[in-house]
Amino acid sequence: MYPGERLRFDILNPICMFLLCSLGLLFVYSAQISYDGGHWKRQLFFIVAGVGIYSLVSALNYKIFLQYAHFIYMAGIVGLVLTMPFSPISVDQMGARRWIDVGITIQPTEGAKIGTLIMAASILARSEIGTVEDSLIVLAKVAGVFLLPMLLIFLQPDLGSSLVFPPMIFALLYVSRLSEKFFLSAFAAFAIALAVLGADIYGYSQHLEAQRTAERSGSAEEKSMVDDYQSLLPIHNYQRNRILTFVAPDVVDPSGTGASSSHNYQRDRILTFVAPDVVDPTGAGASWNANQAKISAATGGLSGKGLFRGTQAQLGYLPQAVAHNDFIFSVVAEETGFLGSAFIVGLFCLMVANGIRIAGLARDRFGMQLAIGVSVLFLVHFFINIGMTIGITPITGLPLPFLSYGGSFVLSCFILQGLVQSVYRYRKDFS
Repeated sequence: MYPGERLRFDILNPICMFLLCSLGLLFVYSAQISYDGGHWKRQLFFIVAGVGIYSLVSALNYKIFLQYAHFIYMAGIVGLVLTMPFSPISVDQMGARRWIDVGITIQPTEGAKIGTLIMAASILARSEIGTVEDSLIVLAKVAGVFLLPMLLIFLQPDLGSSLVFPPMIFALLYVSRLSEKFFLSAFAAFAIALAVLGADIYGYSQHLEAQRTAERSGSAEEKSMVDDYQSLLPIHNYQRNRILTFVAPDVVDPSGTGASSSHNYQRDRILTFVAPDVVDPTGAGASWNANQAKISAATGGLSGKGLFRGTQAQLGYLPQAVAHNDFIFSVVAEETGFLGSAFIVGLFCLMVANGIRIAGLARDRFGMQLAIGVSVLFLVHFFINIGMTIGITPITGLPLPFLSYGGSFVLSCFILQGLVQSVYRYRKDFS
């Protein structure tokens, strides 16, 4: 313990974690009770292991992570690189490579989130933000730290996990010493960058259409005019193809058998949200999970059907593959109704609000950045997961912290909350 610091312990977040984990075990069991699934046993193991990791992380002074931020960040990046197709230990499921097999299956994305947060917080804590030049340098460093893992996660592809990074980076910048005008300027620059990228992708799509038109015409002269696509952006055409696969698959792969074939389920997820009648007119295909999730939430009523009495998951309407993880909140809503769902949401809100409170109590920039970053990361997961259950956000595959089944994700949640507890325990005391 450093001079001027006093050991304390925050009890509020651990209580919320205990309640959420206990309820999560019950609902994971309920979601699989009809076919005697054993996921709840593995979930119990992950929770016990997570408690141990939480105790260790919270016992460490968070300033230690400031010293080793670079190593933690690089470990996360290496993990993401190992998910690439050339890696012998990467695991391919449904056209996505998000896991590595080292005897046990690990999802490096979760570790990358932690490493990125710690690295960005360390940069903002160590940097002097005074002049415009200083601010631009810091902004460039933070942007680079976030963009690298975002790109690697996007290429897996995992659109949902990549979505958690922008809110986190802007939250960290907002609570830093950047002026309001400079922060708004940074946000505007981000929007302009997206617009420039969008214009480039649109130009490339027009180029592809021109190529196909020339090929159909059979004219050598027309073919020679559209051979190369010129752009000032340092983006390869295969990367443009990956983006187009999400937003305009018919342009990059009209037959649906090439570049876009392995990404159909992801496009369907987006279309299911914005135009379900287009992708699934009968409601029995791509939009099935979303429809059944909303039915589960709607049929719960005020107090629910009772624990272990939900029909959507137990009768298989809500598929076994998703009921215990991505759509666990649907099981909660059906069995406990509005009251139980409101209780769960209340625990989440209390945890996030307490994390923000701890950030305000921190007396150094690194501690404040860590607590804010964790709180925002959890908030994004809460909002997107619950939102997709009730139909206000697209289905992205983001799990619900402490409730959804998972190994790497559950452990990462305990690590992140351990960081918040460490900030509270080892914050400077000037009183």
